[in-house]
Amino acid sequence: MSEWQELTLGEITEPVKNTYLPKSDEQLAYIGLEHIEQETLRLTGIGKSSDVTSNKFKFEVNDVLFGKLRPYFRKVYKPKFSGICSTDIWVFRAKKGFVQDFLFYFLASWDFVDTANSGEGGTRMPRADWNFLKTTSWLVPCEDEQKAIASVLSSLDDKIDLLHRQNTTLERMAETLFRQWFVEEAREDWEECTLDDLISVKGGTTPSTKEPSFWNGNINWTSPRDLSNQQSVFMFDTERKITEKGLAQIGSGLLPVGTVLMSSRAPIGYLAISEIPVAINQGYIAIVCDKLVSNYFMYLWCKVNMEQIKNAGNGSTFEEISKSNFKALATLKPSKETISKFDVSAKSIFAKIKTNQKQIQTLEKLRDNLLPKLMSGEIRVEIEGASE
Repeated sequence: MSEWQELTLGEITEPVKNTYLPKSDEQLAYIGLEHIEQETLRLTGIGKSSDVTSNKFKFEVNDVLFGKLRPYFRKVYKPKFSGICSTDIWVFRAKKGFVQDFLFYFLASWDFVDTANSGEGGTRMPRADWNFLKTTSWLVPCEDEQKAIASVLSSLDDKIDLLHRQNTTLERMAETLFRQWFVEEAREDWEECTLDDLISVKGGTTPSTKEPSFWNGNINWTSPRDLSNQQSVFMFDTERKITEKGLAQIGSGLLPVGTVLMSSRAPIGYLAISEIPVAINQGYIAIVCDKLVSNYFMYLWCKVNMEQIKNAGNGSTFEEISKSNFKALATLKPSKETISKFDVSAKSIFAKIKTNQKQIQTLEKLRDNLLPKLMSGEIRVEIEGASE
């Protein structure tokens, strides 16, 4: 590693603080910490400048955005558009002799994130401290090797982005198919019913967090927090696990694979289909499709009728829909033949979504395994045009 040089972070980059006061008559893309997905290096959404009022930072295409509030969340993103962002986000550009794409992966590495976290200031709202970080030392490869490293990692991220876009398109196709079959071409002879006639509804609870014997087992337990960062249909894992003793505290028990999960409060409407047996907390309505319709039908019914679902919610502290109100929602009961024919078409779309989602997980794991090894020099990449 003789050609790698030791430099301080301040010699590599520094925050760009171009402040900007949003104007009510101007529409710019806005990124807050809530828009950057934790750990995945992706966005969950984009805000509008007209919705914010205080000073923000301007960013340009390919700037690196690093969330300095609670840096251990690893909220790092490289936008393909310009806009404004929260002042709790640092905007970084590489200095001369350094590659911007390499800088992105360098700042997204857990080595850097952990270092930023170790020097944070404040107790209630911990933030990374630039005065500390700018003096930290790092081994950095030559510019050509920076380009080669960034190329390897970017190729994986490009494939991940492509698969996410495919899934977005596939889900829209499924929703369009549902609207065509059950809204636009709904038959007059379909009888009116409630959701209770079509599916079973379950609720859950949270085992006492003061009882250690309930937690850290091998049974999947979910709260809507698991869905807040969900960018596709299927749930393959949960952040927290419970024990058999913890499961015994939950009346609905372990719900089967294929259960449709919908957050019932704060906010209403996060959706997923579970690919694992799972126990749930009180923030869900769990839809078990053990009567007439499939989980694909119900997932899409919820998406298409989300306004109706939310209108059935109530609550003074936060909006919530109860199980009883959900089960009482009015709908039409299609014929079994119609539902079966629809499921044939929907099944192939959802199967492709599931395959893509599994591939995304594999590629993200590969990228995150490669990242620290490439950044430390443990794995070296061949530089195009370099002599033997």
